[in-house]
Amino acid sequence: MAPAVLIARTLLPAGRERLDGRAELRVGGLDFDRARLLELAPGVTAIVADPTVPVDAELLDAAGESLRLVANFAVGYDNVDVDACRARGVIVTNTPGVLTNATAELALALTLAAARRITENENELRTGRWTGWDPGGYLGEELSGATFAVVGLGRIGSRYAELVRPLAGRLVYVAESPKADVGAERLALDQALAVADVVSLHVPGGDATHHLIGAAQFELMKRNAILVNTSRGTVVDSTALADALRERRIAAAGLDVYEHEPAVPEALLTAPRCVLLPHIGSATTSARDAMATTVADNVLAVLDGREPPNRVA
Repeated sequence: MAPAVLIARTLLPAGRERLDGRAELRVGGLDFDRARLLELAPGVTAIVADPTVPVDAELLDAAGESLRLVANFAVGYDNVDVDACRARGVIVTNTPGVLTNATAELALALTLAAARRITENENELRTGRWTGWDPGGYLGEELSGATFAVVGLGRIGSRYAELVRPLAGRLVYVAESPKADVGAERLALDQALAVADVVSLHVPGGDATHHLIGAAQFELMKRNAILVNTSRGTVVDSTALADALRERRIAAAGLDVYEHEPAVPEALLTAPRCVLLPHIGSATTSARDAMATTVADNVLAVLDGREPPNRVA
């Protein structure tokens, strides 16, 4: 009898086709219901989750003793209760590397869009409020020669630093330990916030980074500063950010992630100079196909009794 794999929501064909014939696939669907997920879980060997699926003790216990793997369709895995997995001897994997370029490029796009108020200005045109060229209208920020602060210098943060280097007059980074040969100056977070024209966040979610950027941090930032977040929504205090934008304590923000997705706080939806995207950091064809393949490879390794290539716990 083939082992069972629970795909909590969906898995793109690039990954699913690798699992066809190797396992019984139980699929929750994009509009999965939590109760239905718990019904599908008993007896599965692996759970394929994504950032929208909480993998907690309840789901692990519903799967039972047969469960050997939680394969997360993402780099971040703060949706997975890692301690609960460890306690049950369940492996946790992710999909690193394959979405580095896609996410870093989106962070760059958000940086430029926020600096030049792209979405706001486009809306002016589309709604007929543009009345012609105005030397004092639609003014944004120029980034050539700016100081860029990269908070978190992992794969994605490092790639973002490479992409903005031609623009940067100064490049600084915040990390727990020094990074060799990055061509940038390491600063403490408060120091970096005080000097940066652009602050781009590339840290994992979780308790350690919850509201890493809040009211106190916005007070440290320049009034012309731009905040970009493509990491996890919980890293930024949404209310404090909306207040900072309305009170012009910072110039602009570009966000791809939110604290309680898919809900977006009304304060951010109505905040000025704020570019908002629906969590599309890895949403390129090549990146998502590679993520699906990586998930499948992690599952197949565990089904075959091998060490999965992307184990995080």
